[in-house]
Amino acid sequence: MPRLARLDRPGLLQHVIVRGIEGRSIFLDDKDRASFLERFSKLLKEMGTECFAWSLLDNHVHILLRPGHRPLAHFMRRLLTAHAVIFNLRHKRIGHLFQNRYKSIVCEEEAYLLELVRYIHLNPLRAGIVTDMEQLDGYQWCGHAIVMGRRSLPEQNTDYILIRFGKKVGAARQNYRTFVQSGITQGKRDDLVGGGLKRSYQSLPGKELVASDQRILGSGAFVEACRHEEKSDVMPMETIVENLAAALDVTPYELKQRTKKKEISEVRNIISYVVVRCRGYNGAELARYLNVTRSAVSTGADRGRCLIEGNKNLEAAVSNFTK
Repeated sequence: MPRLARLDRPGLLQHVIVRGIEGRSIFLDDKDRASFLERFSKLLKEMGTECFAWSLLDNHVHILLRPGHRPLAHFMRRLLTAHAVIFNLRHKRIGHLFQNRYKSIVCEEEAYLLELVRYIHLNPLRAGIVTDMEQLDGYQWCGHAIVMGRRSLPEQNTDYILIRFGKKVGAARQNYRTFVQSGITQGKRDDLVGGGLKRSYQSLPGKELVASDQRILGSGAFVEACRHEEKSDVMPMETIVENLAAALDVTPYELKQRTKKKEISEVRNIISYVVVRCRGYNGAELARYLNVTRSAVSTGADRGRCLIEGNKNLEAAVSNFTK
C-alpha cells in the first residue's frame, strides 16, 4: 500500500519519531547529543515552533512539537540535514544516517498532550539508560529534567505543561513527577503511536469501521476533521510535477523520455526532492510517473536538494511547492 503524505498543519500537536537507518546509532557520544540539542533549540526559536517533550536515544529520537507559521517539514529538514552532515564528518563516515522518512503523528491536543509528554519522557527509563525516577529527574538528554528544573533548555515550553498540575511551580513539579511515575507500569504504549481512525470510529454510531490512519491520534471527530482538511487542499502528485516542470522550462513529455541530457536529469532530481522529501509522496509512484527506477528517484532526491540549496533562482522556482 502506498505511503500517505504527511499531515503538516501549523498549530497542530505533532509527535515526531526519527530513527537511524537500519537501526544504527545516530548519537555515538555526548558531543553528538549536545550538537543536536543546540541546533534543535536554535531552530525552535528561529522557526516559531513550540516543544513540550523530547528524548534522545542512541538510535532514535522522540519529539513533541507544535509548529508555528512554518511547516514541520522545513524544521525537520534543517535539523536532520545538519546533524547528518556534522555526524558524518566527525565520525569519518559516508551515506545516509536516518531512515528516509521521519514519522510524524498529528495528535488531538487536549486528549493526548499529557499522555504523550509522559510517554516520551519515560523513554530513557524504559530503555534502561537510567534505572529509576531519581536518575531520570536529572538526565540531561531528556526533556523531563527541564520540566523538573534540573536542567536548562530555554526554548522548551515547560509552563504550558506545569500549569496543568498546579499554580505554584514547586507543587506543580511534584504533581507532574507523580503523574510521570504512575506511567512506568504501563510499559510501551502502542496506542500512542497512531491509528486514531480505526479506534475512534468504533465509538461513532452508524459509522462503518475502516482501515486505520497511522498519521493521526485522536477521536473520530478529530480524525475526520484532519482528513477533511487534507482533502480540501491537497494537490495531486501529477499536478505538482507538471507545475514544477513548467516552472523549470521542461515539458512532462520530456521528463518521461529515456535520455541522459543533463538538463532533464537535473529537473528530474529537483522534482524527486520536492515531491518525495518535501511533500511526502511515495517514491515508487513518482518513479512510475517519470518512467525511472525507484532508486533513481531516491538518489535523485539527494542530488536535487544539493542543486536547490544555495541557488536562489531554483529556490524561488520551487518555493511554492516546498511549503
